[in-house]
Amino acid sequence: MLNSVKIAKRALFVGLMALGLSSLSWAQSGGVGTWPAQKPIRLIAVFPPGGSVDQVARILAPALQSELKQNVIVENVGGASGVIGTSAMTRSDPDGYTFAVVFDTHGVNPSLKDKLPYDTIKDIAPVILVGTSPMVLVASKNSGITSFKQLVEQSKAGKKFSYGSIGIGSLGHLAMARLAKQAGFDWNHIPYRGGGPLMQDVLGGQVELAIGSEFLVKPHIESGGVIPLVITTAKRSPSLPSVPTIAESGFPGFSAPAWWAVLAPGKTPPAIVNAMNQAINKALKNPAVAAKFKAQGIEIVGGSPETLREFIGKQIAVWGKFVIENNIKETGQ
Repeated sequence: MLNSVKIAKRALFVGLMALGLSSLSWAQSGGVGTWPAQKPIRLIAVFPPGGSVDQVARILAPALQSELKQNVIVENVGGASGVIGTSAMTRSDPDGYTFAVVFDTHGVNPSLKDKLPYDTIKDIAPVILVGTSPMVLVASKNSGITSFKQLVEQSKAGKKFSYGSIGIGSLGHLAMARLAKQAGFDWNHIPYRGGGPLMQDVLGGQVELAIGSEFLVKPHIESGGVIPLVITTAKRSPSLPSVPTIAESGFPGFSAPAWWAVLAPGKTPPAIVNAMNQAINKALKNPAVAAKFKAQGIEIVGGSPETLREFIGKQIAVWGKFVIENNIKETGQ
């Protein structure tokens, strides 16, 4: 009987010691337990391959692998201006192994869509604002347009141009819709499922104009495939210094930058969200990563999850108001 008591006490002691070591390990790791050691991390790019969201995800993935010592797999889940991919992320287990790279459409979708398959506040945990960039309006070489001034003159004369964007309600679409309304142009919008298909058509001459992030269009500008006309930010881009802004081209005060962010399922433990935020912040400071983003015209932002939460809130307020006031619908997408 005495030996049984001793054995029980010893087992209890060993159990308490193990629990204590486990708790210590949890505390030392910032409350993330064994994360991210259990399995590869899934990084959903919410637009098809070839677009800027895909490229941002694929620049981040290897840098995060190095920081986290875990495989990071990029998966493209495109469609519905990023809604399908975002929805896939929100339905995933909130265990820190699924994240999503989203585009500026995320700030417009709550106002544009009649019903989202997720709650933008409750079902999503902001992780980090990766960066911002100018949108660039480019012309197909078959369009006959070589400057923004020429485009404005012909538009004012009544010519109806067609322009493509990555979808109805995308920032590119809304920026051009605002410009057309302000100037009285009669332009026809053609929505695409992503940047890759959009650039294929403008390069092939199937659409006269395209509006896309500098990240997306710059390689095609450099190759001579498209003609840059104007950018949407208040200041000129250092990597495209000869391309004027809309603001300096007769429309003062005009500004509409593109942006990219990383999100997690809403119930992801805050400790894991913060750990991922720290890992991405470190990755963004990596000179090689920073150089890749800079080369594509993306200004790195970084910062805390709360910074992203506030940023998205402002985007929803500003562009959501424009969508509602101008009765912008998804018809035709």
